[in-house]
Amino acid sequence: MKGSFNERLLELIHNKKITQKDLADKAGVTEAAMSHYLKGDRFPRASVLARIADALGTTSEYLMNGNASDAKEEIDYAKKLIARNVSEMSKEDKIRIMSILFEEE
Repeated sequence: MKGSFNERLLELIHNKKITQKDLADKAGVTEAAMSHYLKGDRFPRASVLARIADALGTTSEYLMNGNASDAKEEIDYAKKLIARNVSEMSKEDKIRIMSILFEEE
């Protein structure tokens, strides 16, 4: 779906079967602020947009422009993040990443 920011936001909330309040809580904003984003009255700051995207399992790019990242691009980005931060990761962090990689859907 292309549409507008608030239309994509509404669609994702519907698809994820979560409430406006759930998303507001996960993104660390008030329910009133989320209401404004959903109505299209306001647009969130970059840091809030990133938290909303994370809470919805999508990207800021998709929310802003409707452009879905391709999987290869996201995988490459994830590899870079892990490689850059591996020395700071605990054993539990590494095990969690491994379990995510080997989860069956």
